[in-house]
Amino acid sequence: MADTSGAAGEPRPGFEQARDELIDLVKRLEAGGLTLEQSLALWERGEQLAVICEDWLEGARARMAAALARREDSGDAGDSPAAPF
Repeated sequence: MADTSGAAGEPRPGFEQARDELIDLVKRLEAGGLTLEQSLALWERGEQLAVICEDWLEGARARMAAALARREDSGDAGDSPAAPF
């Protein structure tokens, strides 16, 4: 994950919070009845939320890769292909 603050210095939401806000935002856009300006503002916020979610997911991927590398380095990878991680 990148930094923990938003552009305006406000705390950056966690993954679940950003995802839930993005879901609500998409529902509002799909429902229609908004002005063009409102739709554009929601779209821009959605783009910001998508970046936040992607940052969290990239951070999670990096952590998983590091954990897998540590496990392989320690020789604890296990012989079973069904072994988790």
